[in-house]
Amino acid sequence: MMQISVDPANNKHSLINVMHRFIAAANNMDETIMVPSLLRDVPLEERAASELEPNVNNNNDQNHEPPCPNKQRDMYEHYLLLKSIKNDMEWGLLKREMSSGASFLEMAVKQQEEQQQHHAVENTDLENQFHYHLRGLFGVLSKLTLQADHLTNRYKREIGGGNFMR
Repeated sequence: MMQISVDPANNKHSLINVMHRFIAAANNMDETIMVPSLLRDVPLEERAASELEPNVNNNNDQNHEPPCPNKQRDMYEHYLLLKSIKNDMEWGLLKREMSSGASFLEMAVKQQEEQQQHHAVENTDLENQFHYHLRGLFGVLSKLTLQADHLTNRYKREIGGGNFMR
């Protein structure tokens, strides 16, 4: 049997590499941000402060996006979100479910019931489902990596976590 000698970890387009990049960016963010509470009430978007001022030249409200309650309101909430996602990736979802107070036996029974329900649904096109979710993972992890890097750089620039912190 012939094996391909290409190491998947060295392939920049592999899922493992994308995951490592996000975890590295989140770790860098966590190491740089020494006092996360300083991020409270700091708007997530840099342009948010300029949007608070009324714009006399533009009376057209069609392009103005209404505030969305699901979006993170400040850098602190976004920092917590990125850390939570990183922890879920490193430890899996089982840790989160176990912290909810359910016993391992209860979780196993629940998981078996869910598997039986999902088994009833036909999974005829698993390859397409896999590729759909893989593309989604790549997109989400790439965006999360950029957001972690952006948050780290803004903290350094605005709050002063630059050279003297290390």
